[in-house]
Amino acid sequence: MRDSKTCDVVIAGAGPVGLFLACELRLVGATVVVLERADSPDTPLKRLPFGMRGLSAPTIEALYRRGLLDDIAQRPAAPDRAGASSVPTAHGMHQGGRPGGHFAGIPFSLDKVEPSRWRYRLPGPAGTHTATTMERIETVLSARALAMGAEIRRGLAVEGVVQPSDGVSVRAGGQTLGGRWLVGCDGGRSRVRKLAGFEFIGTDAEFTGYSVEVALADPEKLAAGRRYTPTGMYTYQAPGTIAMVDFDGGAFHRTGSITLAHVQSVLRRVSGTDVTVADLRLATTWTDRSCQATCYRSGRVLLAGDAAHIHSPLGGQGLNLGLGDAMNLGWKLASVIRGHAPECLLDTYFAERHPVASQVLDASRAQVALMRPSRSTRALEAIVRDLMDTPDGATYFAERVWGLSLRYELGGAHPLVGRSAPDFEFSDGTRLGAYLKGGKGLLLDFAADATLEACASGWPTRVDYLACSAKNALGLTALLLRPDGIVAWVSEARPDAVEAAQAAARWFGEVSRLAACGVSR
Repeated sequence: MRDSKTCDVVIAGAGPVGLFLACELRLVGATVVVLERADSPDTPLKRLPFGMRGLSAPTIEALYRRGLLDDIAQRPAAPDRAGASSVPTAHGMHQGGRPGGHFAGIPFSLDKVEPSRWRYRLPGPAGTHTATTMERIETVLSARALAMGAEIRRGLAVEGVVQPSDGVSVRAGGQTLGGRWLVGCDGGRSRVRKLAGFEFIGTDAEFTGYSVEVALADPEKLAAGRRYTPTGMYTYQAPGTIAMVDFDGGAFHRTGSITLAHVQSVLRRVSGTDVTVADLRLATTWTDRSCQATCYRSGRVLLAGDAAHIHSPLGGQGLNLGLGDAMNLGWKLASVIRGHAPECLLDTYFAERHPVASQVLDASRAQVALMRPSRSTRALEAIVRDLMDTPDGATYFAERVWGLSLRYELGGAHPLVGRSAPDFEFSDGTRLGAYLKGGKGLLLDFAADATLEACASGWPTRVDYLACSAKNALGLTALLLRPDGIVAWVSEARPDAVEAAQAAARWFGEVSRLAACGVSR
C-alpha cells in the first residue's frame, strides 16, 4: 500500500530523542510523522529500577526551557546549594556526605563540590542533575508531541530508504511515506543508519553487562553496593536488583536466552560466592561497545541519539546525549524547512554535536579502564578515588558528569559564548527560561539600547527582543541567544548593534536583513 502523504520530516523512532525532536519541529509548524517499530511503548525495562535515568544539566535546561521539566523530573522539593537533587543509588550507599554522582562507580560528594567556580551559572528551577524514568519521559513527550500535532504511527519498522532529488521516500510496514527530510532516531541498531550507508566506527566490547531483578535464596551472601572482584564487578541493591560485568569480550550479549541458570553461573563467578538465584524476574544484557557515525547527514537523511553514537550505559549519558542532539538539530532543521536559513546551517549540527559525543564515548572507555579486574586497575582506581575526594576533583567530575563543561566553538572570545545562558531572574520576578518556550531566539538587552531593538526588529519571526533589568546581570549588558538557549553573542560594555546583527545573521540565516543594521555582506 502506498501512502501519498508527504510531510516535512519523517522521524524513525518514538523514543525520547525522536519525540523531543518532533516537539521541536512542531514549534515552528513543520509537519512531522514519527514511525515506531514497537506496537506499544510499554516495557518493564522502562520502569524502575532499570528504567531510572539521570538527567544532566543541559537536558534539565532544555526541558525547563520548553515547559516540560515539572512533568518529567522526579525531584525532591528542596534542591541543594548547587541546584542539584540527591538521588540515592547503590553507588552512593556507603559514601560519606551527600552523593553527587559517580564515575566508574567511584562516587563524589556534593559537600566537596564548589559551585562558586561556575561564574556564569545562576541558581534557579533548573538544577544540575536529577532523575526520572524512561517510561515517564516517553509518556510526557509523546503526549506533548501529539498535542502539538505530530503524528505517531506504531508497529512500523523502516524497511527501505530512497532519496529522490527533492526529498526522501521511506518504506515501512508495507507503506511508502514521502518526506522532505528523514531523521533516524531508531537506536543503536538503527535501520536508517544502515540503509542510508553511514559509516559507523569505534571500539569493540570488553565485557557483557547484566541488569537483573531476582529473588535470592541467600541474599546475605552478597555485599550491598558496588563491589570489584578478581573476575569482574557487581552492584547489589536489596532485595534483588543486581548489575554485573563479566569481562568476556561481549561474547554473550544477544547470543542466547538469559536463563536463571546462566545468571546464577555468571553471578557466582563474578561475585566469588555460591549465592543461589531462586527466581529470575527480569533480565537484560548490554556491552561497552563504543561507536560513532563519521557524519550525521547524508543528503536529506540525518541521525540523532543512539543511531549516531553508542557506548556503554555507564554513567547514564546516552539519554542526555540524544536529547542534546534533538535540541541542537530541531531549530536548525526547522529554519531550513521554513526557508529562513540555507542547508549549510545543518553542517553546524555535526560540527557541534560530534565532538560532544566523542568526549562521552571516551569517558565511557575511561570508566571501563577503571573497572577491569586487575591489580593495576585497582591501584589506579584508588588514586582516582583519592582525587575525587578533594574539592578540585569533585568539582571537576561534577562538571563532566553533570554536563556543565558543554561549550560549542562558536568563535566568540567571551567565555560565555557557546555556553548555555544563565537563568537570569528579572526585576518583575520572571526568569529567562519562560521566554524560550516558543523556540525562538532572544535578544536580551539590559541596557535598553534603541539600536539593539531596531536590530531585533529585522528578524520578527525568528528573534524576540526583551529589554529588562536583572537581579544579577553578571556584569553583562546584552546577550543574543539561539533557540536552544546557547549564547551566540554577549556584551559587557555599551552594546554594539553591528556585532549583534552579525551574530544574528550567522545563526538566523537572513543575510539580506543585515543592511537594515548597516552591516555589509
